[in-house]
Amino acid sequence: MRTYDNPVIAGFHPDPSVCRVGEDYYLVCSSFEYVPGVPLFRSRDLVHWRQIGNVLDRPGQLELPDDAVASGGIYAPTIRYHDGRFYMITTNVSGQGNFLVTSDRPEGPWSDPVRIDLPGVDPDLAWDEDGSCWCAVSGVRLARIDPATGKVLEGPLPVWSGTGLQHPEAPHLYRVGDWWYLMLAEGGTAHGHGVSIARARSPRGPYEPAPANPILSHRGTDLPIQCTGHADLVQAPDGTWWMLLLGTRPRGFFPSFHVLGRETFLAPVEWADGWPRVGPVRERHPAPAAWHPVELPPELDDFDAEHLAPYWLSPRSRPEGSWSLSERPGQLTLHATGDSLDRPGHTFVGRRQQHSDCRIEACLEPGTGRAGLSVRLDEAHHYDLEVAGGEVSVIARIAPLRQRLARQSLAPGPVTLVVEVRTSSPVPPTATVPGEEAPGIRPGGPDTIAFRVADGEPLAELDGRYLSTQVAGGFTGRVIGMYVTEGSASFDWFAYTPSGS
Repeated sequence: MRTYDNPVIAGFHPDPSVCRVGEDYYLVCSSFEYVPGVPLFRSRDLVHWRQIGNVLDRPGQLELPDDAVASGGIYAPTIRYHDGRFYMITTNVSGQGNFLVTSDRPEGPWSDPVRIDLPGVDPDLAWDEDGSCWCAVSGVRLARIDPATGKVLEGPLPVWSGTGLQHPEAPHLYRVGDWWYLMLAEGGTAHGHGVSIARARSPRGPYEPAPANPILSHRGTDLPIQCTGHADLVQAPDGTWWMLLLGTRPRGFFPSFHVLGRETFLAPVEWADGWPRVGPVRERHPAPAAWHPVELPPELDDFDAEHLAPYWLSPRSRPEGSWSLSERPGQLTLHATGDSLDRPGHTFVGRRQQHSDCRIEACLEPGTGRAGLSVRLDEAHHYDLEVAGGEVSVIARIAPLRQRLARQSLAPGPVTLVVEVRTSSPVPPTATVPGEEAPGIRPGGPDTIAFRVADGEPLAELDGRYLSTQVAGGFTGRVIGMYVTEGSASFDWFAYTPSGS
């Protein structure tokens, strides 16, 4: 029997929403303070996904000021297809509120935003038989809207807000047979997370909760996948039903730490007595009938293309003058826009860490200032491998503390910077350099992050727990990338190589 492995989209890809058009599936995720916003994926089998772009890919669609906090920005998009057109609705909690964009093609271009004057987050869209468009938001409240103008035509109406647990959110409304189903997440997006559902004969209700709620939750279990929730349903062409949802893969000693963020998982759904049944979500499941592997992005980006690949991210903005692929053809040239990674406004181009064990390399041609590689969770939690003044050093920023841990002189010319993340041989939970010990402390971090030049000995090996949600807070995961905080520098290539699960 053919099987698939979870997660189906690894790394910081939370709050998945999915729709099917013919034999193609399209999926979007939250992007928070990063631009471009709302990554967009395509699949033919729900298992193999390839990013085909970003829905919010120009400044007129998404504005994130420098004072937008980490884990602010874009929350919980929903993607739907209706009457020959794609719709994506989401919330910018850092300014725009709820808005939607549309397109005739998933690849875009997507329209300018249409603002929806509704309070709440996690908006959803559904259409009834007479063509009325319904928008549900966290709470849970339901309104009839005009998607062309954003005008609220009816409501918002309080409908069903779950079983009484905290944070009823992520509502999705579906018409299945003669019933309208309202599915939501509740219990918070941490270990108490779960999925519950209710049904009614009309979108307005009244809603009858499922007798087996929550229909999915891993709370209180020792399953390797935790925090399961924020789900969306989709029916395959063969009539089977599937759920896309977020979850985490925590590691290490209590309370355990997840460093990749909340990832996208897939689970089969069965219907019994008029209700969906799902779970638990396993690391491996029987695969859907369709099977269409896709060509994944190359491990090496040599920056020979005319445009940056869609998986490259920058926090809050990426001004045109801060980067160039044409200034030095075949290289990514970065210009400093801020003097520190500890504050917003800096120049950074990175990609999500998607594997628990991986190796990241980049060839840097030092310029006139400071540049390097950074493993980033937010401005107050990052590890940097920095080149400046003819030497390379490792810098750890953990909350209010900032420390330079090691230095090494460099010869003139290009330098290959290396970051290795491994889950084996954890180090004590302190910043260490080779040969140093931290006696009396349990080595219980989720992973170790090592920094080196080319194939030389590690300059430092740091405990990864300090770049985790459990330490830093927030809703994102690690992003690893290139930066400049003084002058300019060019990167000839960047390689991301998985080395484990």
